[in-house]
Amino acid sequence: MQQAALAENGANPARATFVGSPMGRRPVLAGRNHPLAIARVATVMELSRLLGWLGDGDFRQSPEATVEQLASFHTRAYLAALRQADATQQVEPTVRERHHIGNFENPVFPGVFRQAALAVGGSILAADLALEGLTPFHPAGGTHHGRPDRASGFCFFNDPVFAIRRLLERGVGRVAHVDLDAHHGDGVEEAFAREPRVRTISVHEAGRWPHSGATPGRGAGDAWNLPVPRGLTDSEFGFLLDEAVLPTVEAFSPGAIVITCGADGLDGDPLAGMQLSNVALWDAVDRVRALAPRAVVLGGGGYNPWTVARCWTGLWGRLSGRTLPETLPDAARNLLASLSCDLIDEDEVRADWISTLADEPRHGRIRPDVRELAGAFGRD
Repeated sequence: MQQAALAENGANPARATFVGSPMGRRPVLAGRNHPLAIARVATVMELSRLLGWLGDGDFRQSPEATVEQLASFHTRAYLAALRQADATQQVEPTVRERHHIGNFENPVFPGVFRQAALAVGGSILAADLALEGLTPFHPAGGTHHGRPDRASGFCFFNDPVFAIRRLLERGVGRVAHVDLDAHHGDGVEEAFAREPRVRTISVHEAGRWPHSGATPGRGAGDAWNLPVPRGLTDSEFGFLLDEAVLPTVEAFSPGAIVITCGADGLDGDPLAGMQLSNVALWDAVDRVRALAPRAVVLGGGGYNPWTVARCWTGLWGRLSGRTLPETLPDAARNLLASLSCDLIDEDEVRADWISTLADEPRHGRIRPDVRELAGAFGRD
């Protein structure tokens, strides 16, 4: 079924490339009580290897973005502050207040600057690969809250901004950013508020941090927002894709699309209240990327290690044309069974989070407020 869907929408799964780095195999903030302490990309890479989906020919090493590259969007004062905090593992109160680093939301840890610079370098590389005709998947990317002069929402830099800017610099006339993370893509929206060559579309949970993007439809510049209600199901998500997201992307006729595919909209994520299956996200990525000749697929949020690992591993399988197993082999099950998370109790870990890759669909009725959301999207 998955292969048929790929063929139907015209995607070319054989040309997918996984962008990452060995540093991504180490979980950030390991051993600390923080949402970022879970193994995210590390588990995706290992699970993909166990399934035979990540050979040398599938992988491209993320370069580290240079200070000069970073300074094209982020301020030099902020870059200097983050480098100093990384070197000393201390943050002065005035720096913490000015640049929002060293607090619970954006904690400093050893290697924080390099880790964030690798995410940016990976997204710049992903844009270059897309221009070569490949479909890059960069799960360590998707840090969509970062601002020029400060960190925000666990995001120290804003790598989707760099991917979009790279595509524009290299001659793409129009770029669409489609954000499927449960939290509003505020940093990307702000970065391109005055750029007519970029259309941003964000599907996010209403009433959720950062509490922006609250008005449905078109906002400032060419920003389109879909603040969806809590408990959004696959049926409702698919309806909004059909009636709002896909027509709005298609009307823009982008030469390239950057997709931020956060996994925090999945049922079971501790920091959001949506109820999507991972299959719904995979289908959405397939359908969105079919609307342009080039696509970059990034990660994003996600704070349940089981659902994140299965979602992004399955997405990589979809993108690269693999056959997804009905049940996972023993080595893969053992890997998933070894995971833990302070935000999820042991008795809340579902059996299918260990044994399968694909979720069962979350079908349901389409609520009136979801239909009203779709109606807020006009047609260009």
